[in-house]
Amino acid sequence: MKDNLTNFDTVIVGGGVIGLSIARSMALRGVRNICVIERQECGTEASFAAAGMLAPQAEADNPDEFFQLLCRSRDLYPDWASTLKAETGIDIELDLTGTICLSFNEDEEQELHQRFEWQSKAGLSAERLTTAEVRRLEPQISASVTGALLFPRDVQVENRRLLAALATSVQVLGVSVMNETNVEEVVVSAGHVSGVQTNKGLIQSPTVVIAAGAWSDLTGAMKFPVEPVRGQMVCLSAKPQLTRHVIYSPRGYLVPRQDGRLIAGSTTERVGYLKMVTAGGVKSILMNASEISPAIERLPLVTSWAGLRPRAPDGLPLLGPCDEIEGLIYATGHYRNGILLAPLTGELIAETVVDGRISGELATFSPNRFRFANVN
Repeated sequence: MKDNLTNFDTVIVGGGVIGLSIARSMALRGVRNICVIERQECGTEASFAAAGMLAPQAEADNPDEFFQLLCRSRDLYPDWASTLKAETGIDIELDLTGTICLSFNEDEEQELHQRFEWQSKAGLSAERLTTAEVRRLEPQISASVTGALLFPRDVQVENRRLLAALATSVQVLGVSVMNETNVEEVVVSAGHVSGVQTNKGLIQSPTVVIAAGAWSDLTGAMKFPVEPVRGQMVCLSAKPQLTRHVIYSPRGYLVPRQDGRLIAGSTTERVGYLKMVTAGGVKSILMNASEISPAIERLPLVTSWAGLRPRAPDGLPLLGPCDEIEGLIYATGHYRNGILLAPLTGELIAETVVDGRISGELATFSPNRFRFANVN
């Protein structure tokens, strides 16, 4: 950021995958006077800690508006990956091998059956696999598996390369970035945003986008809390790879990377802002990973980490303008779907800010839904 530059058309609070995606989408629409403010370094928090799965079908129980949003964003990824590579030279390693979901008992098998039935009727791509078929696809899968579904369109991306590509893209597009800067307050005058107060001074702007993830509450701009939920991860070394597909079970998952890393996750812990790895967390992840494949137990453990996912009271993201404060836009609360929702969130928020047009897709996720909501 230039030393004396304190006026911007738009300030984006948060430099994770959501904030960077919005900045890029706005810049591609011709907006150049944008500032991204990040409390640490861009792309080093929840986005960095993620597993990079783009798998809405593997977890969905019904075709609601949220599921539709997730699928639409997933389906943007092939074009997004190719354009980012053309812009930056960075391959985000979009892996189209697909995702396999496993069952280990009769109840879990029934759940998979129900998922297959409604998704098949909806015209979605899903394949039922026998135990013999799934073991032919993935020979290292546990012999205890009772059934499986293959979701060919549920894929994965190397999220850390994605973050590097987005950071490079916004730099090339001329977006200003302030790292290691805390937003202490969103400044409002007569019902309209006028900027943000930071630990480095006042930054003036008529439009502020809150994309600070689990730290959104600390801006003082939230009507309802966005709660940090810790997720721990374990990284193993598997050369050759143990699996080719992303593998889900009801208790954990395995994500193979092109470089031989195997990501195992995860935990869901309400512990405030304690972003640490615990012995209990690692133990539970490895136990659940071993259920998927007992061969896990012979793999070297490379490292582990934790991230804080941002969860809104109802588990859905907060997307769109605040109707009480003009110029205040929310793009937070993505919880476990920040990487998945990044391309579509970028487009929808840029459309809102730049074109002044609010997509009908945002209605369910409007932050204003909490005005009369009972969220006890």
